[in-house]
Amino acid sequence: MKIIKSNIETEVELPLQLNISFRKVYDLYEKYTHESYKGHPFYSSALEMVKLFKQHPELNDGFSDYSLLDKYEEEIELVLNPLFPEPLLLNEIKAASIPFLFTSFKFTDRFKNILDNAGEDYELSVRNFQDESMYILACTFILSFVYGYKIDLKRPFYFDIPDRTSGTMKYYRAAFNGDFSEITPTKIAPKITKEDYRELLNNFDNIDIWKEKFPPNSYIFKGFGLINLFDVTSEEMLSSIKANLLASDDSLIFKLQNNLRDFYAIKDLKLGYSIFDNLNDKLCETIVNKSNSIILNNKEEINCSSNYFCEEVMQKVFVNHETFIISDIEEYGKATDKNPFYHNLYDGGIQSIILIPIKATKSGDLALLEIASPNAYDLNSVNINKLKDIIPVFEAAVKRTSEERQNVLEATIQENYTSIHESVKWRFYEAAEKYHTEFQTNDNAKLDEIVFKDVYPLFGQSDIKGSSDARNTAIKEDLITQLSLAISVLKDACKKEKLPIYNELMYRVSTFLKDVKQDLNAGDEVNILDFLQREIYPVFNHIKELDKNLAKKVDIYMNRLDEDLNVVYEKRKDYEKSVNLINEKLAKYIDKKQKDAQKMYPHYFERYKTDGVEFNMYIGESITKKNSFDNIYLYNLRLWQLQTMCEMENIAYTLVDTMPHNLRVASLILVHSNPMAIKFRMDEKQFDVDGAYNIRYEIIKKRIDKANIKNTEERVTQPGKIAIIYSQDKDALEYIKYINFLQSRKQLGKIEFLELEDLQGVSGLKALRVEVIYQKDFDEKKTITLNDLIRQIES
Repeated sequence: MKIIKSNIETEVELPLQLNISFRKVYDLYEKYTHESYKGHPFYSSALEMVKLFKQHPELNDGFSDYSLLDKYEEEIELVLNPLFPEPLLLNEIKAASIPFLFTSFKFTDRFKNILDNAGEDYELSVRNFQDESMYILACTFILSFVYGYKIDLKRPFYFDIPDRTSGTMKYYRAAFNGDFSEITPTKIAPKITKEDYRELLNNFDNIDIWKEKFPPNSYIFKGFGLINLFDVTSEEMLSSIKANLLASDDSLIFKLQNNLRDFYAIKDLKLGYSIFDNLNDKLCETIVNKSNSIILNNKEEINCSSNYFCEEVMQKVFVNHETFIISDIEEYGKATDKNPFYHNLYDGGIQSIILIPIKATKSGDLALLEIASPNAYDLNSVNINKLKDIIPVFEAAVKRTSEERQNVLEATIQENYTSIHESVKWRFYEAAEKYHTEFQTNDNAKLDEIVFKDVYPLFGQSDIKGSSDARNTAIKEDLITQLSLAISVLKDACKKEKLPIYNELMYRVSTFLKDVKQDLNAGDEVNILDFLQREIYPVFNHIKELDKNLAKKVDIYMNRLDEDLNVVYEKRKDYEKSVNLINEKLAKYIDKKQKDAQKMYPHYFERYKTDGVEFNMYIGESITKKNSFDNIYLYNLRLWQLQTMCEMENIAYTLVDTMPHNLRVASLILVHSNPMAIKFRMDEKQFDVDGAYNIRYEIIKKRIDKANIKNTEERVTQPGKIAIIYSQDKDALEYIKYINFLQSRKQLGKIEFLELEDLQGVSGLKALRVEVIYQKDFDEKKTITLNDLIRQIES
């Protein structure tokens, strides 16, 4: 007899001794052997079946040796045949089974076919059911059968059975019939009282209490069960799709694709989606999660106004918002003269596709759901109807994704275009809420001023040293290249056509070239470019007509010019690449680091990119409503700032060999010991210091990087060193402790104690300047941790 085991081990512990018995079937047969049923059609067959049972008493008495299923295979087949009527064998998915183990031994033909198609090694897999759960389920069965206590623990059983033909998974729900079973307690079974019953109700998850009331093997089960399976693949896929859409993690498309493969029984089915930007008339990827668009096929975007799609797709999908089905890509190609859309699908190995437009935003943007198969007619106008219950789920998800997309855009604007940092956002919400509440009763309501009092400022700067000279040098070299190329063209023109005008123009170009080599003054570049545009380029147009060699020479000149600026922009481009590389690396690093610093104590942070990076921080109790401020948080942030500046120096240093220009940064920290107030300037949409006294701090910030050491021509900021500017000696003592700590970590070296020349309106400034020890193979992921810094401050 074919026996299919489940994934629940036969040795699993249960409160029941399981015995297979067919006594209740015997009782039915025995009923029809009475004289009163003598004329009944079942009478004679019932006599034969009763005789069979008497010949094999084990079938009545029960047995736990499952090898007897093979011994009595023919007898069991006869006994159970009435429960498996022949007309239903190819329709019902039914089996006789051992309860709580789901080991099955008689099947309908349809069940056999499903199992055969699952593979020889397949075991009936009960989904998400642990051994302890099965023990408690058996206990509730006993409570109902023996004691009459009804506990509603009807939890459906699900079986996931592979379909080798389609290469997908089928899902079945099981219904169990226990009418052919009975349970009796043994001598070791404790009698269950009402108090026991109530205790069990309050301790469902406590397996020890259940085992105390129902010890293992304390009851005897005799009989068998009937298990009926129902194909719930569609329902399961709908449920799984809903769950995956709600979760919306990075592997969403992959999970949904697997869902739809099982749903359609197409193992190679593909899923993707794209966004139709109505304003710009283009298809593009979503910016929230990778959408694996089939149509885009690794392109960034598709211009829909460029005859990419046929008119029918454009009208149905993008205008009428109707589902569009291509069952056979080759037929579509013939009808559209193999347009770009056909070629894209063909190149992607797609032979049938469904496009489902879902309105995403009020602006008319669409989410385009793409379901495709490598086989023609796998997807068609008939099986599209299977999606009717799924589309509303996708519509809800698309609406949410659209909102997430909007949130991402707003977050980007918030982060990059405004000054409302996360730490102070609560105060803006508070002011906005107060304004809208007052506006209900007062048309003259005004927004509160946003002011944070008693905050300590921290300022840092990593400035690209000599950036102005490097930029001027790049401009100069580009102009020299451009003028030299122009002279070369005019020289060759003189050889071909001896006109005095060529010599005169060549003289004027050479004069410009000489002047540029000597010195580049403000306005020189504009004058030179205006001269070339006005007097040289018209002559070049004539020269191109003289012969092919001269035309080629002019083309060489023109090809060296930047398309947008119409100038040679090579050295400047290299310079800008170098500056941008430094800026991007440093800005990205400090943005990441300051998120960690927020964990110490919430504080305001703003960062700017110029020729280098500079940043402001303000810390104080007024910035947060929840935490009580203590100076230790200020000290933590100061040490963090010094450590971070040291790491940024290392990052900039590691970039030197990768940049077209050899640029270095010089770092500076400004220390200010007294608390101040900052105010959000509504007209400028940014924070600034508040009060006349605090203006001095802003003046120092703007001028300090140009300061010289007293009685010298040497700038205080130098590559390879961090300058710490202060005015009070106690600040120097504090920072010396921090420097000593970083010296012990071999990150900082020798300290210099300096006095600075007076600046306009500012005097009495001093500086600590400390050498940066650059780390070999610096790894920004292996820097001093926040906890290290905190421990250092607290020690």
